[in-house]
Amino acid sequence: MTGTTEALGGPTAVDDAVRSVTRSFYAYAVLTNSLFQRGVFVIFLYQRGFSAAQVALLQTLLYLVSGLAELPTGVIADRIGRRAAIVIGQMLTAGCLLGQVAFSTYWVFLALFIGQGVGMACVSGSDTALLYDLLVRRGATAGYVKIKSRFTMLGTVTSGAAIVLGGQLQQISWGVVYVGSAACLVLAVVVLMSGVPEIHGADAVDEQEGAEQEEAEGKHGEVTAWRTMLRVATPALVTLVVVSGLMHATLTPYIIFTQKTLSDQGAGTAWVSVIISAGFVVGGLAPLLSDRADRHIGYRIIVPVSLLTLAAALALSGLGLVRVTIAAFLVLVGIPEITAVIVDNVFNEAVPSRHRASLLSMIAFVESALIGIGYLVLGALMDGMGSSAGMATYAAVPLLACLLWLPVLFRGAR
Repeated sequence: MTGTTEALGGPTAVDDAVRSVTRSFYAYAVLTNSLFQRGVFVIFLYQRGFSAAQVALLQTLLYLVSGLAELPTGVIADRIGRRAAIVIGQMLTAGCLLGQVAFSTYWVFLALFIGQGVGMACVSGSDTALLYDLLVRRGATAGYVKIKSRFTMLGTVTSGAAIVLGGQLQQISWGVVYVGSAACLVLAVVVLMSGVPEIHGADAVDEQEGAEQEEAEGKHGEVTAWRTMLRVATPALVTLVVVSGLMHATLTPYIIFTQKTLSDQGAGTAWVSVIISAGFVVGGLAPLLSDRADRHIGYRIIVPVSLLTLAAALALSGLGLVRVTIAAFLVLVGIPEITAVIVDNVFNEAVPSRHRASLLSMIAFVESALIGIGYLVLGALMDGMGSSAGMATYAAVPLLACLLWLPVLFRGAR
């Protein structure tokens, strides 16, 4: 990367450029996660007159549409630019939030949640690809795990604070909650546009392959994202995609449905909001340990540790003891967040820059589809067996993922 360093004016100029970009990304993380409706949107939907089944359908539709839209939006991000895709996605999401507070008809909400799912897909993969490729351009990918862990920490802690603040703003009106969230997304777009340069897939250069790869691709024609995916899809990487998807399909519904579990076990609504907010804070601070965990433990070990942690949290929640459920939630919810940052780095290192947004979107598609299925499965278990027993039974999912990971663990090949 000597040529890159010289072009930027030496090491000091590189450091200044990296700091400037990361500061903008940190500000973007705070604003884009200031979604005040996140902790109270279910109550809002109930007050709109929707049934529990209708609410569940909206949430499942959100993740399934997001998953299906990952593939085309990833290709678009590589062609029109990663930053442009993020801007489109955030503005679309902001418009859907405003629509939810303006309308009350269920079929309109179906359309709005579909639009919001597409907006999520535009952002997913594009933000990570943009950050990673900017670091590649500046020869600073060694600091990616640390930067991404801080990015994740700021976003998650902000989410926790926004949940608490959203409950207070709701006492004024639902309009304040939703308009405030949409305004923060618009501000996030402004920060991104002003502080982060654009990168297209064709402009990105791999750290390992450099200009030689671009010259070769120019001679042999553009390599499609699908062919690239087949080239990089080793058994270990495919297994990691599936296992990571199952981890997210466990963690995301677990966090949301813990609200109901705590309520059924006797915790009041005010305490539930505080506990969930505290869980977001813990989950936000934990990724600060990602860099150290990556250097001293490695992703092959931390993946099964996280899966067993999730299984333990679900099993302990199944005891029906509210204090045990709270302790398990607060102590164990942060470990998978550490793993998510480390695994994200593995994915970025495995895929070439030219098609990074497309390939990461394919990975996100698997995760979104599994999360949507996870919501349906855990919801059905809790309805049929009770919240506590349903949680305990759902522990089979991370245990299954752990079994799938064993061949990679014992083979020891990255």
